Amino acid sequence: MTVASLAGQVAWVTGSSRGLGRVMAEHLGHLGADLVVHGTTQTSARAFGEGESLDQVARDVAARTGRRVLGVAADLTRPEAVQAAVARVRAEYGRIDVLVNNAGGDIGPAGATGPGGGRPPNNDGVFIAIEDLRAVIDRNLLSCIYVCREVAPEMIERRAGRIVNVGSVAGLSGRAEGVMYATAKAAVHEYTRCLAVQLRPYNVTVNCVAPGGTMTPRFVATGQAKPGVVEHVGTLQGYGQPEDIAHAVAYLVTDAGRHVSGQVLRVDGGDQTWPA
Repeated sequence: MTVASLAGQVAWVTGSSRGLGRVMAEHLGHLGADLVVHGTTQTSARAFGEGESLDQVARDVAARTGRRVLGVAADLTRPEAVQAAVARVRAEYGRIDVLVNNAGGDIGPAGATGPGGGRPPNNDGVFIAIEDLRAVIDRNLLSCIYVCREVAPEMIERRAGRIVNVGSVAGLSGRAEGVMYATAKAAVHEYTRCLAVQLRPYNVTVNCVAPGGTMTPRFVATGQAKPGVVEHVGTLQGYGQPEDIAHAVAYLVTDAGRHVSGQVLRVDGGDQTWPA
């Protein structure tokens, strides 16, 4: 059996200054990849006490993994900022072999430090404020597309590469709250499928991981972790751990998942079992 390894590769995980993204990045580093950790700003990690600065997070991840780690701050909802971030990564490493589009969240224009962890009020399909609607769509869908537009061409040229977009089980069912987030993630799922078809002739896999409720500091701090489910963490009936999502991403970006593309993989303990 071949041991999963990313030795000699460069992996960029967007939104990795804290939460799920940081755990994903560390896991890929343990598999041998040199890393790019990213936050919207240098202080993104402070939102829920997960770090003092992006540079400090980069140093900590480097110490834990023994890999080269570059910290890049950029607002990925701005195409010019995405271009500058990608240019910096290429200047440091020369290439990007693995892209994980994790940046996102049900977060309005005030950011994660806003009231309620940034979750928009009136978060439905009719009464959500326009500025909140735009912020959620930009943060979850357009940022994903902008980054893929900048990174995919080099993978096409090399005829090699792995892309994983992070969706959500919220985008796989109807709901009355968190509507714009669910809508944006559903669009990420479909963009993943379309991009997979486009990049298939170039041997570039494109997949999506759709987490269910996961025990990140923000998930807990915003009151989304229900006691009756928290008590079952560690079983299929409880919330997931960030490591569960990281392992799914690792499967898709290593040789274990080399013949898998265009898929949306739920990581929710079997809470949703209908077709994606």
